[in-house]
Amino acid sequence: MAEQKATNVHWHEGDITREHRSKLLGHKGATLWFTGLSGSGKSTVAVELEGTLTEMGVLSYRLDGDNVRMGINKNLGFSAEDRTENIRRIGEVAKLFVDSGVLALSSFISPYKADRDQVRALHEDAGMDFIEIYVDCSLEAAESRDPKGLYKKARAGEIKNFTGIDDPYEEPFRPEIHLHSDQQSLEEEVQEILRVLRERGIISQ
Repeated sequence: MAEQKATNVHWHEGDITREHRSKLLGHKGATLWFTGLSGSGKSTVAVELEGTLTEMGVLSYRLDGDNVRMGINKNLGFSAEDRTENIRRIGEVAKLFVDSGVLALSSFISPYKADRDQVRALHEDAGMDFIEIYVDCSLEAAESRDPKGLYKKARAGEIKNFTGIDDPYEEPFRPEIHLHSDQQSLEEEVQEILRVLRERGIISQ
């Protein structure tokens, strides 16, 4: 956990609660944490899910790995330490979305279990829903897709600390949702997620 450096700071409670905002929107907020190898299909299913939720009248917002690294986390690289800080920051951002009543669709490789567990604890300590979605895909399938040409560069030694090649990926032990993107259709993946959201009372329709 990052050290608190600022002193003489105090949390200021407002009059409007998370429950008020959920009632206004007609659904609860939650973080859906998509984790998996590069090229596994995390962003693809998150984009499709966002579209489906929008059609259903459910407010969601995608937090995508590359997009975040072009803004709030543009000062971070891909060392183990920077990856940890990357996930810590986005975990805090996702928590803000959940508090506002929005479904945060967070799509990050997030290769280290300890980092994902830290974000989970952050949400659970605040009484917020955190749903880990393992977008499982074999390295062979992900590398054959290689939509950004990153595996080719990693194999050529042009990219260091690349997950699955010269950096590890620690698979989730018990994710709330386990997708197999090299075996399931996109529609099947989305429907599986919606089923869990309904079961947990996050959405009603």
